[in-house]
Amino acid sequence: MDSLYEIQVVDRVSFARFLELLHEDFLNNESEWENPTIERFLEAMTRYTEDIQGYYNNTNQNVDANIASWKVFADILRGAKIYE
Repeated sequence: MDSLYEIQVVDRVSFARFLELLHEDFLNNESEWENPTIERFLEAMTRYTEDIQGYYNNTNQNVDANIASWKVFADILRGAKIYE
């Protein structure tokens, strides 16, 4: 079974599965979410979108965040969960 941090998001179908996992994670682990309201989540998502290239660079991932992909979209949503 996939986990929120192990799923490989490569296409629309895997992105939809990722969204299911993100929703399940929120329902089961809301206290672990830094941004549990839609207002805070969207603000964190905006900030994380601005900073995500730094994440890729710091983790030695060869990803250009300026090129839209299902992976980048998933990483932004996953990051907004905990981004301060």
